[in-house]
Amino acid sequence: MARTKAKPSSQRPAARKQVAKSRAKPVRAVQAKRPAAAAPVLPKRKPQIFRVSHSNEDDFEIGLRAYAKYRDLGMAKATGGMVQAHVIRFVPPCRPEDVSKLHYHDVEFQMVYVLKGWIKTELEGQGAHVMRPGSAWIQPPRIKHKVLDYSDDAEVLEIVLPANFETTELD
Repeated sequence: MARTKAKPSSQRPAARKQVAKSRAKPVRAVQAKRPAAAAPVLPKRKPQIFRVSHSNEDDFEIGLRAYAKYRDLGMAKATGGMVQAHVIRFVPPCRPEDVSKLHYHDVEFQMVYVLKGWIKTELEGQGAHVMRPGSAWIQPPRIKHKVLDYSDDAEVLEIVLPANFETTELD
């Protein structure tokens, strides 16, 4: 059997192709257009209706707390129970033994905005705060809190989701 000498790599056909490829000019990559981001899928919502609520002194009624009168703004009905909004007017004088009861609300969202006067409230892990006209705060779901004091003219706007929720007193 005769032996043949191996050809140098530069003379082998496969090797020449690899060398030729490595010397080739780089091809510019063409970026593909990204598809437009899909709109987020929102949960199916109950239909909402137009609702307007004009201020009327006769609309204030004793509600959740005996030391406060509530003016329902009609948002629960208008939103199919998604949102509750009411103006709370605190009944003077403040009696800490009645108002300072630790409690929490089983809600998804609760925001309070001071319209008139001031209110001093204490929230778990946040300490006591005096809120004045223009002050707004969110009470995270199930945060323990209590009213410590309020002025004779204290009035707040409260927005809560959902409209129907449980309140648990801890004292």
